[in-house]
Amino acid sequence: MRFPAACLAAGLTVLSLSACGLQPMYAGGGSGTVAQGLAGVDVPAIEGRNGWLVRNALTDRFHAGGSANPRYRLDVRLDERLESLGVVADNTVSRERLTLRARYQLVDIASDTIMLDASDGTDAGIDVVSSEYAVIAAEQSAQERLAKNLADRITARVALALRKQGR
Repeated sequence: MRFPAACLAAGLTVLSLSACGLQPMYAGGGSGTVAQGLAGVDVPAIEGRNGWLVRNALTDRFHAGGSANPRYRLDVRLDERLESLGVVADNTVSRERLTLRARYQLVDIASDTIMLDASDGTDAGIDVVSSEYAVIAAEQSAQERLAKNLADRITARVALALRKQGR
């Protein structure tokens, strides 16, 4: 008796979602409009180590289905901040917060119009321990995670902008 009720509930859910106009972002897979639009985004070099990490993560996401002739350009400027949070009795830092913010613009190369102008950011906490090597390794690991997280956020915003443009 529970199985038919569950099937009925699932069927009603599917019908209600289709009625509200919900559509998958990447409909059509690699040949869909969003995937093709992302494949046509060129990301110029971004300054610094974090810029290199973010650019590599973005190009991995944009060109996952193959590369197309660049139709768009994504200009990215990064701002990194390392902030001391926890200070113990002997005035040494015990915790840091690494913040990575990006200001970016998606530009249509043919018309030189800005299709998206946005900013995003992410942060990570780092424990400061007595080993300098461990702290440096933790900071580098945090930079890599933040770059990937930021690239995911930027990719989602760019995909949404391309979808709204119908390209």
